Amino acid sequence: MKTIEKSPIISHILLVDDDGRLRNLLERYLTKNNFRVTCAEDGRQARKFLDIFEFDMILLDVMMPGETGIELTKYLRAFNSVPILLLTAMNESEDRINGLETGADDYLSKPFEPRELLLRIENILRRVKIENQPTQNDELFHFGPYRFDLRSNLLFRGPVATKLTESESAILRAFVASPGEILSRDDLSNLDSTNVNTRTIDVQITRLRRKIEDDPKFPRYLQTIRGRGYVLKTGL
Repeated sequence: MKTIEKSPIISHILLVDDDGRLRNLLERYLTKNNFRVTCAEDGRQARKFLDIFEFDMILLDVMMPGETGIELTKYLRAFNSVPILLLTAMNESEDRINGLETGADDYLSKPFEPRELLLRIENILRRVKIENQPTQNDELFHFGPYRFDLRSNLLFRGPVATKLTESESAILRAFVASPGEILSRDDLSNLDSTNVNTRTIDVQITRLRRKIEDDPKFPRYLQTIRGRGYVLKTGL
């Protein structure tokens, strides 16, 4: 019987740049290096492709007519954790800082060597692959767009990691152990590693919400059940 060889998984990259010459050059270079590339000339066209395809990474020019790369990054980070590498003008440090603050994973200043771009792409995709690998003994807990690493007390949203304090981690572990169940303030204050009493549980919950909720005032995941306590909604 003839053995059927599996085709290698090809990463799909969305390249967004208003410079047609650069788009064509990078598309040919990345395709030659075994990437699937979809090109967009501006943010509007990029949004259309994002509605159709799932991408493994986005290469995004900062200075574009209409919607800038920074604005598109901010829009994407509200619901999408796809890695983003910004292409910035030389010496525009403000663009780089704003981009990283908005949620971009890396940046590269123009002009650049295609080989350096390729290495940065490979490094980011390798890191994301490692972070998405399951750990032993059920040490990763998933809810919504988050992954909570029980070993390191790191909370991941895509490639972005947030370190939890000891008390925050202990409280989140309690919810992980009882997903969908209501935990009272007494339940949470009795945890060995929280070192907090019932009066300060609310403070810890507020701090934790700031790290996991898009709008802490209207929590989606860590909800209050009036008169009873709190519950972690995991099926959203």
